[in-house]
Amino acid sequence: MATPGRDRLLEATFACIARYGIAKTTVEDVAREAALSRATVYRYFPGGKDELVNATIAWEAGRFFERLAIAVADAPDLETLLVDAVMFAHQAFGNHAVLQKVLETEPERLLPQLTVESTRLIAFTRTFLAGAFARAAGRLTPGLDADRAADHVARLVLSFVGTPGRWDLTNR
Repeated sequence: MATPGRDRLLEATFACIARYGIAKTTVEDVAREAALSRATVYRYFPGGKDELVNATIAWEAGRFFERLAIAVADAPDLETLLVDAVMFAHQAFGNHAVLQKVLETEPERLLPQLTVESTRLIAFTRTFLAGAFARAAGRLTPGLDADRAADHVARLVLSFVGTPGRWDLTNR
């Protein structure tokens, strides 16, 4: 549930991870950054640092999908939407200073979180794409299950975006 105090703590956690990394960020750092007491941090996040980090990753994933929806809102068709979505995601991941810093300096801390979050990322992506597939239903293979197709494409998109390869994802 979003509240001003919770959002403030998530923003503060994000800023601290950007500054110190995951390993060196403490609950005290987050409280100081948010200008709140440690007791307030624990009131919102009784699990302490681990819960803060997990919630911040989920929060940032949600913000990514909000930006993605805006970026592809004017796509005239499914093909354009998919191309624009992959290009946007690739650029967003590549330019995400916190993600790149953590991947470079302490991937062993982030990669398990991303594995845990992958189920949620696939679900977000599948939901995002299912609407596009449903809107394009008349132009797709007859009998195509839009939800199943969205699931397959979600997994492909996350693979292309998250794993470096030979593909140029910066040029249409």
